[in-house]
Amino acid sequence: MARVLVVGAGLTGSLCAALLRRELPQLSIVLWDKARGAGGRMATSRSLHDPRCTADLGAQYITLRTASASKHRSFYEDLLTHGVLKPLTAPVEGMVIEEGSQNCVTPQGISSIVKHYLTESAGADVFYEHHVTHIYLRGGTWEVCKKTGSPEQFDIVVLTIPVPQILQLQGDIVNIIKESQKQQLESVSYSSRYALGLFYEAGTWIDVPWAAQYITNNPCIRFISIDNKKRSIESSEFGPSVVVHTSVPFGIAHLEWDKEKVQSIILHHLENIMPGLPKPANIKCQKWRYSQVTKAMPNSPGQMTLHIKPLLVCGGDGFTHSNFDGCIESAISMVEALKTNL
Repeated sequence: MARVLVVGAGLTGSLCAALLRRELPQLSIVLWDKARGAGGRMATSRSLHDPRCTADLGAQYITLRTASASKHRSFYEDLLTHGVLKPLTAPVEGMVIEEGSQNCVTPQGISSIVKHYLTESAGADVFYEHHVTHIYLRGGTWEVCKKTGSPEQFDIVVLTIPVPQILQLQGDIVNIIKESQKQQLESVSYSSRYALGLFYEAGTWIDVPWAAQYITNNPCIRFISIDNKKRSIESSEFGPSVVVHTSVPFGIAHLEWDKEKVQSIILHHLENIMPGLPKPANIKCQKWRYSQVTKAMPNSPGQMTLHIKPLLVCGGDGFTHSNFDGCIESAISMVEALKTNL
């Protein structure tokens, strides 16, 4: 039984694992992610004091577009049927809605989409805090090294991490990537930003008429969400949460700053926008070095095959475009590459 390693347990990685289980059930599937949990840029953070108080610090909602709805309808219908997605009905000020599109939220947090696909990849072994550093070619297999623990052997490796992290990998992969491929990979670019999650105790009331708001007149803050309200979940049993996203220019300008200093600046601007905001029980500051793709791989191929025997494939939104449909297209493309070359 061929053993395949999927590096990255975000949306593309989890969906790729689910499709592999469906299309190539004979494979033994393993997922590694450097984080402590699933989600990647679709992770859901929890309060230190009450895990029921959650906040989405990455993706905020999923947009069903008319053109892609027919192409990827089965994926959307599956998530809607299982209650993972539901239509966004809460008021969002400043949102620009494309004609014919529909925005959906995740009642259990955005990471519930990734967890759904991990469940669909039944039998796959998922390991967290597995940070891949080196990939070596050992005869007909790949030897994959991580920061801690022993190297492991795999017949197939699928990389779904951001493109700059692929280029940072060491070992034989450095020489396996052709110069033309390297140039294409280096052409992919991402925006950067910070996000804050403010978590409150039960009984706290945040008195605003909106669930989320796009900010246009602030040099730091671009988006604010009363996150549980955005998901139409309000309860007296646990407190609300507030999500703050900075603008991309602010994120780039402060990318290498100490996170505590950045957090202080963001909170200062938040106080100006929402004076009298209650003091949170705890705060999480998240730096998104690779937030959204600003320039994807030329011609958006969905994946790039770096080596055939043994197979080494990479993909993700950097090979398509930075939204749900882009991740679907990439996952499908990578699975097709495996089917073709196995």
